[in-house]
Amino acid sequence: MLTRRFGDFDAAEDAVQESLLDAAAQWPDEGVPGNPRGWLIQVAYRRMTEQLRSEQARRHREELVAAQAPPDRRTAPPADDEYETGRDDTLIMLFLCCHPALTPASAIALTLRSVGGLTTAEIAKAFMVPEATMAQRISRAKQRIKASGIPFRMPAPGERARRLGSVLHVLYLIFNEGYTSSSGPDLHRVELSREAIRLARMAHDLLPDDCEVAGLLALMLLTDARRLARTGADGTPIPLAEQDRSLWDATAVAEGVALITRTLAKGAVGPYQLQAAIAALHDEAPVAEETDWPQILALYGLLERMSDNPMVSLNRAVAAAMVHGAATGLDMLRSLDADGRLAEHHRFYAARAHLLEMAGDRRAAIADYRVAASRTTNIPERDYLITRAAQLAAADQATQGGPPPAHPGS
Repeated sequence: MLTRRFGDFDAAEDAVQESLLDAAAQWPDEGVPGNPRGWLIQVAYRRMTEQLRSEQARRHREELVAAQAPPDRRTAPPADDEYETGRDDTLIMLFLCCHPALTPASAIALTLRSVGGLTTAEIAKAFMVPEATMAQRISRAKQRIKASGIPFRMPAPGERARRLGSVLHVLYLIFNEGYTSSSGPDLHRVELSREAIRLARMAHDLLPDDCEVAGLLALMLLTDARRLARTGADGTPIPLAEQDRSLWDATAVAEGVALITRTLAKGAVGPYQLQAAIAALHDEAPVAEETDWPQILALYGLLERMSDNPMVSLNRAVAAAMVHGAATGLDMLRSLDADGRLAEHHRFYAARAHLLEMAGDRRAAIADYRVAASRTTNIPERDYLITRAAQLAAADQATQGGPPPAHPGS
C-alpha cells in the first residue's frame, strides 16, 4: 500500500520496519491495538508523509531554479503505465522487484522475501544455500537497486519480457512452499499456494499468448488438484500411489489438462510446460498402476536437458525405476550422489529409500528413511519418514530376525 501510494519501495520498506519497531516498544506496555494492521500502516504512513514533506520542500527549491531553464530542457512527467490501471498491486510489485540492476537469482530472492513473504531460511532452502549466504544476497540486492539509480516502476513491455522469467520462477517457488512447506507443523500452507495460483492467473490474463505462463498455471492447477488427498485425517502425508483419487479436484484437473493441451500445440516448449505435461499424465491415470511412466520418463529426459537441476535428475531416476526397475534408478542416483548438490536434502534420501525398498533391501532403505527424517524440518514429512522406517524395521525383524539397523549417530 505504501509503495503504491508513494512510489518508493525502499523507503516504504524502511517505514514499515520503523512502525514494527515502534509496535515492539509500545505494545507490551500499552497493549495490542484493536486493529494492529491498521495501526502499523498508520504509523508507517505518517513516517512516509514526514519524509515526503521534507522531500517536497527540497524539490520546491529546485523547481524555482528549474523554472528559469528553457522549456525544451524541462522533463515531462511520465505517462501512466497501461498495465497498471485496474490491476492487482501484487503482480506489479513482482515485476518491480525483478529489477534490471540485479542478477536473476538475486531478483528472485529479493522478491520472495519482500513480496512473497517467505523467510530467509525458506528461500535459502529453495536455493539450496546456507541461510547466511541468502541473507547477504538479499541485502546486497537492496543496496544494488539503490545504487543503480534506475527508477522503480512498472517496466515497459520490452523490459517486462526480460523480467518475466524471474517473475514466473518466484510464483513457482511460492507455490512450492505452499504445497509442501519447508518447515512447521503442517504439510501445506494453503494461503501461499492459492496466492500463487491467483497471481499466475493474472499473469496469464496479461500475457495470454505466452506458453510458459500458461504452462506454469496449468502445472499449479494440476498439482494443487491433489491437495485434499495428500494427507490423512491426522495430517500424515499419503504417497501419490496410495491417494484416494476420487478426492482430487476434477474441475482443476480438467482446466489444467485443457490449458496444457492447448499450449503444447503451439510449438515451442519450455520447462513449465514439460512439468505440467508430467502432472497431467499423473492426474489422468484412473489408478496408480495405469500411470504412463514411459512417457513421464521421456519428458523428464527433455526437462533434464533444458536445465541443470538436480531435483529434475532425482525425479528422472525415480521414473526410470518405475519403467526399468529399481536397479536402474539406483544406478542413476549414484551419479547424483557423487554430484553432491543434494547431499543435505531430505528428498534425495527419501527417494533412494523408496527405490531400495522396491529392490528388497530393507535395511538400507530403513537407514535412508531415517537420514531423510533427520534432514527435513517439516513435521508431517518427518513423522511419515520415521513411521515408514519403523514399519520396515518391524517387517525386517519379523522375517529375518535380529535387531534393525541403528539410527545414524545413535
